Amino acid sequence: MSVDVDTLLAIFAMAIATLVTRVGGLVLVRHVQMTERGKRVLNAVPPAVLMAVVAPTALASGLAETIACAATAFAATRLSLLPAATIGVVTVAALRGIGF
Repeated sequence: MSVDVDTLLAIFAMAIATLVTRVGGLVLVRHVQMTERGKRVLNAVPPAVLMAVVAPTALASGLAETIACAATAFAATRLSLLPAATIGVVTVAALRGIGF
């Protein structure tokens, strides 16, 4: 097995970019006074990202995926990200198991 230097450099660059954006966000938040509206906006980001990831599958796949996407969307409005994603996975697995 050989190691490609370009691939390693790309992985390292992506890791640095991820680290800088995460740490930068934490540093910036400490210096910004958050309003109630700003907090609501930031709380809406995780469900929005989840739906952006799940929606293409719902529209390009079968009925089980579409129903699971709807269940995930509903759960994301009421629960945190991990339980909402879990509900989506369990729903699609159950629907596929019964033949959808």
